[in-house]
Amino acid sequence: MTLLALHAVSKSYGALKVTDAITLAVAEGETLGILGPNGAGKTTLFNLISGDVRVDAGRVEYAGRDVTGLKPHQRCHAGIGRSYQVPQPFGHMSVFENLVTAACFGAQQREQEAWQTAHEVLAQTGLLARANQPAGGLTLLDRKRLELARALATRPKLLLLDEIAGGLTEPEAKQLVEELQQIKARGVTMIWIEHVVHALLSLADRLFVINFGQKLAEGAPRAVMDDPEVRRVYMGMEG
Repeated sequence: MTLLALHAVSKSYGALKVTDAITLAVAEGETLGILGPNGAGKTTLFNLISGDVRVDAGRVEYAGRDVTGLKPHQRCHAGIGRSYQVPQPFGHMSVFENLVTAACFGAQQREQEAWQTAHEVLAQTGLLARANQPAGGLTLLDRKRLELARALATRPKLLLLDEIAGGLTEPEAKQLVEELQQIKARGVTMIWIEHVVHALLSLADRLFVINFGQKLAEGAPRAVMDDPEVRRVYMGMEG
């Protein structure tokens, strides 16, 4: 079953078209990897899915429902959760309090239920030992984990991950991928923008490559990475 469908979605800022008639479908339980050079329009595409930015043309469907006109919090309540490229937790609050807040406002849970959700998510993301630590004092890896955890606390059916492995060391990225594999195994549908290609390839069922706001390639990960045009545009390689 198709969980998310974009129909000729476009977005421009003045004369600059950053998303140009993108059509895309994501199946329930699938992990879709999004690749593209800097400035290709990847994060704008996420903003259009989450409702942070309104489309100029086209339609966004989620779970068979037209959500094009819905605001971000309404899409979150419907089951679309996301992380952001630069983690911005409530730094003065504890890790646990950040997750309770996400569960209360994102998943519309009552306080006691939100406590239970927060505890579950702490265990899932390796943050249990950091529960009472102020979020502002976390390491980069744990800030990335908290960004993931806050999205999970909203109880998403569709999880949007924006460069969550960016800036991590190889061992740290490996730890994060292992946690994402467990999330995938629980049936959460994911769309993941990432420049750490080996991390993405370890999890993605399919790749979607964009350049200048348009689809460049789509398909099985290895086939896409072997595409001569993808190698030229994304990796600067000829042939």
